[in-house]
Amino acid sequence: MTTEAEYAAALHALADRGRFGIRLGLGRTRSLLRELGDPQRSIRGALVAGTNGKGSVLALAASALRAAGRRVGETPKPHLVTYRERMQIGGRPVDAATFARLVDEALAAADRVPRRLGPPTEFELLTGMVFCWFAEQEVDLALVEVGLGGRLDATHAWDGGVAAITNVDLDHTDRLGPTIGHIAREKAAIIERGDVAVTGTTGEALAIVRRRAARLRVPLTIVEPPPIVAMSREGIEVELPRLGRTLVGLRGRHQAANVAVADALLDALEVAGIADVPTAARRRGYADVRWPGRLELLSIGGRDVLLDGAHNPAGAATLATALDDLRPFLTPGRPTLLTASMADKDIDGIVAALTRSLSLRGARIVATQLDVPRALPARALAERWRSLAPGTVVDSVAEPADALDAALRDADGPVIVAGSLYLVGLVRGLLVDDPLFRDPPAPVAVAAP
Repeated sequence: MTTEAEYAAALHALADRGRFGIRLGLGRTRSLLRELGDPQRSIRGALVAGTNGKGSVLALAASALRAAGRRVGETPKPHLVTYRERMQIGGRPVDAATFARLVDEALAAADRVPRRLGPPTEFELLTGMVFCWFAEQEVDLALVEVGLGGRLDATHAWDGGVAAITNVDLDHTDRLGPTIGHIAREKAAIIERGDVAVTGTTGEALAIVRRRAARLRVPLTIVEPPPIVAMSREGIEVELPRLGRTLVGLRGRHQAANVAVADALLDALEVAGIADVPTAARRRGYADVRWPGRLELLSIGGRDVLLDGAHNPAGAATLATALDDLRPFLTPGRPTLLTASMADKDIDGIVAALTRSLSLRGARIVATQLDVPRALPARALAERWRSLAPGTVVDSVAEPADALDAALRDADGPVIVAGSLYLVGLVRGLLVDDPLFRDPPAPVAVAAP
């Protein structure tokens, strides 16, 4: 079988596991890892939880570690263009042939998980694959992003020695609980005895994280966003306690909070005896960091296209503020917002947050929809916008590629793509040809003679 066919079959097998849905709990993952030889036990590093900012913290810390010459395994999620993005070493995704082999090995191990525990889910299989690959490749350390919550998330079957919690806000309330307190307890549970912990949480969530760390006698570093001393089209400059004035190559004032957590995470790795990252490497890493699809600015035909997920109210509020900060640096003219969403998201909260942006006043909205089961139809999303933002020009274009063409063709200012990372990934795949994230072509079926 060719690599193309093997990879296509592996993707299909993983997608088939999606039928088991999201099932929180550690029993299946622990059993799966045992069947795989417990590869996670050879790996140290940091587990990162939080409502928003996890990916940015991973990107910042990993960039600094790479600048220090460390070989770091990373698990950014969700993927934008290729599933292989979810497993990276040194900023490069796993190759297609290795990915297919790891899927086969994980599926074989899943068949040996006791039936009383139920079949491992797609994310649980991916977690097993990640640790198998990292162990095979003998990475220096791993930075692992929690999938959902923390206490019962598959990634929590691993304890790398450092636990980081970025922030806590309302999201996934159907699974994590209806209040900040409920959600904070789920996330704080990643702190284990013997860890070194870091957090950027505030208020009630911080009190809960403090209690968890104190009960387990875990040293806890609490960080606050450093002062922002400058902003530009390329990122922000902040005043960090240890580094002084520091360039951060990510856009948005919210990245000040994320770089504070990332810097404290690197300190924690040092305290835990896992990795040292000198000042010069931190500066170089923070300046050179890239995080695709998160306030990522592209120039397409001389027009600015800004990509950002903003898939919940907190993320939408962050985008709204960032747009107002960035507006002086973007191409002039009326902006166009290309947006899509999942049906189970807080659509009203997202729209309300985005309409607070002065830069989006008078913007044209193009609503579209994604080819996934949870997607909200374009017409329904357009109606919510018309209802919540009376007088706004709203178009509905069901096919995302057609919607992007319409947005680019008719816009006379910057185009913002937001509302779902699935949409951002699709658009990025259409606009950016990145060889690292280019999958093998799907095999073509040949009809029998």
